[in-house]
Amino acid sequence: GIPATAFGRQRRPVSRSMPSGPFASEVGVGRAEPEWAALNKVADGVGKDRIFNNGETSERPLDLGTDVLSGELGSAPKKVDLLIVGAGLSGAVIAERCSKELGMTSLILDVRDHIGGNVYDYVEEHGIRTSKYGAHLFHTKFDRVWEYVQRFSEWIPFDHRVKGMVPDINGAKQLVPIPPTQETVNTLFGETIDSEAKMQTWYDGQRVKPPCGEATNGEEAALSRVGPLLYERIFKHYTKKQWDKYPAELDASVLMRLPCRTSTDDRYFSDEWQALPKRGYTRIFENMLLDDPNISIRLNVDFFKARAEGKLPEYGMLVYTGPIDSYFVAQGMPKLEYRSIRFEEIWVEEPEDGFYQEAMVVNHPSADVPFTRIVEYKHVPNQPQEVKEGQVKGTLIAREYSTAHGDPYYPVPNPENRALYERYRLLAEAESEVCFVGRLASYKYFNMDQAILNALEIYDNLKEKGKLEPKRRPEDFGPGDGPK
Repeated sequence: GIPATAFGRQRRPVSRSMPSGPFASEVGVGRAEPEWAALNKVADGVGKDRIFNNGETSERPLDLGTDVLSGELGSAPKKVDLLIVGAGLSGAVIAERCSKELGMTSLILDVRDHIGGNVYDYVEEHGIRTSKYGAHLFHTKFDRVWEYVQRFSEWIPFDHRVKGMVPDINGAKQLVPIPPTQETVNTLFGETIDSEAKMQTWYDGQRVKPPCGEATNGEEAALSRVGPLLYERIFKHYTKKQWDKYPAELDASVLMRLPCRTSTDDRYFSDEWQALPKRGYTRIFENMLLDDPNISIRLNVDFFKARAEGKLPEYGMLVYTGPIDSYFVAQGMPKLEYRSIRFEEIWVEEPEDGFYQEAMVVNHPSADVPFTRIVEYKHVPNQPQEVKEGQVKGTLIAREYSTAHGDPYYPVPNPENRALYERYRLLAEAESEVCFVGRLASYKYFNMDQAILNALEIYDNLKEKGKLEPKRRPEDFGPGDGPK
């Protein structure tokens, strides 16, 4: 096991049977093996946490006060430059930039009772930092985004690595890296691959060319990328659980991006900067928005209800980050299709060695398990000090179930939805005093860094052209991570 503290730096034992301390390598907790960890450019402790530097020692989200949480607009400013709907990344970045550089005033409204949108995290009753809307892993190749986020948090390097509980050739489930690596193929199929060339040869022998030359659906795309052995065990049923559609019923694009590793690199992402905010994601928003006299926030406020009741302040421009189909609901068009996630949180009182599973994220791609994955937040190195010192004996796990109902998370990629979004987009472009920005308003899954860059570029246009509008279309950012 890992003695001393729960977050020691010793190398993990090779045994796959029981977890023993947090997921680690000889580099440290939350780090990949040395060869791959060295590719992460993040240095420990970079960035600035103004709130911490001003003496705040609590790791929990700050109390925002009764005015902010009241759900009432009576105490809000009567006139602002920007009325921003949504306190997530897109709205926060635009409010912060417009205030700091141009002195513009904003009122941010959110129907939820917290800031941070889906990125919001908090310290639950036992002392474990957990994300309310599923695990968020910050990774970026954009140096502008990395420079920007360091203004609002200290950061620590983190190499996200995912395991999967996957049946081997005899049907026995094994814990293996996902995306598949040499270790995955060797463990599941009894191979002895020990070089990139041999792994490439194995893939070449597995791959199935699409009948028409080009893949016409997700199944053909997956088989052309990874072949039937990996497809059946890792991707086919996982896709069905995520989308409630088998790969054959989805666009080829959904599975064309399946990563095929020939190396031993078991990191989920390959970006230059991969990190976690030292005191959680919510602290980023607190440092961006709180104590800025130009920015007011009102939570528990339904924008559409307040608008119908004539309670909104006078404003110069509306920045709307909610679902685009909700904004145009009066048009009577069909709703866009989304997938959501239901989280089943379970407190495990005293698991052996203090952990439930070997890694933060363990995917369950088999058809015989109803959930898609289990997340155990205790593994991450940005837990509060008491957790890192081993004082919290239990652990919190979250089983994730994909569902058609609930908060919108992932746009469903098919021709019908894309055509419907185009109709909404044309309506949005005709609204000259409204800027539609972000994941829900663009019907596009943005990673965190993509959402930040998009908002920064929209702000650039305000400076350059006097108008808040995107510099590029959402699809030009390339694919987001999507369901993991």
